[in-house]
Amino acid sequence: MNGLDQLHAHSPRYTPLGLFLALAMFPALAALALDERLFQGVPVWTKPLKFLFALVVYLLTLAWMARFAEPSMTRRAWWRWHERAVVVAVLAEMIWIGGAAVWGVGSHYNQSTLVMAVLYPIMGVAAILLTTASSTLAYAIHRHEHSGLSPVLKSGLVWGLGLTLPLTLVTAGTLSAMPGHWVGGTPNDAGGLAMMGWSRDGGDLRVAHFFATHALHVIPLFALVAGHLPGLPGRWAVRGFAGLYVTLVILTFAQALAGQPFF
Repeated sequence: MNGLDQLHAHSPRYTPLGLFLALAMFPALAALALDERLFQGVPVWTKPLKFLFALVVYLLTLAWMARFAEPSMTRRAWWRWHERAVVVAVLAEMIWIGGAAVWGVGSHYNQSTLVMAVLYPIMGVAAILLTTASSTLAYAIHRHEHSGLSPVLKSGLVWGLGLTLPLTLVTAGTLSAMPGHWVGGTPNDAGGLAMMGWSRDGGDLRVAHFFATHALHVIPLFALVAGHLPGLPGRWAVRGFAGLYVTLVILTFAQALAGQPFF
């Protein structure tokens, strides 16, 4: 069984969706090359591409980690229906963001029409729903007594996945309540940090949001390294690092609210 077959066997819903979104990046890249329209100083297809890439990474990460989940949980009906709901939420998000790019308008914070004003909070609920996949998987891995993982790595997966939703709720929730992601500085992404687009002359709430959503990657990676280093107190090292990571999210969040750039 090759790698893709294994991914699909352990996660038959997130794997095909992740691959579908990866393929969708090619027409989006073509649109980026051909469409010269700008929105907030950057090409209109920049945001759809960023979201496509982020969701591909998120979904395939969940698909890979699903092999360590308690099988009795993943076979339950509520688990299957929850995953289907996550799939629908992801597709809805991309249709919304891609559709806004087609029309050359913003998706987030767009109150210009009744349709966009109604869609914005609905898509906020969809974003919360798709992020809950990290929490349910954290619980399923925690419950699996024979996952084959070392205690250190298992702790890293559970902490990383488990912190993703609450940290994202705080950072993204604040973002959604603001008129934009900038706090002071130039309300334009043209002069933003390369690749990320973060503001360089004012606060940018996307920084803390980025770190919040990537807790499920960074903390398990630390656990993977910590598990091979002699002298570290195993799971306590992971817990300590998780605490430091939460502190990083809080500090970058406070920094942005104070109107200070990350760099």
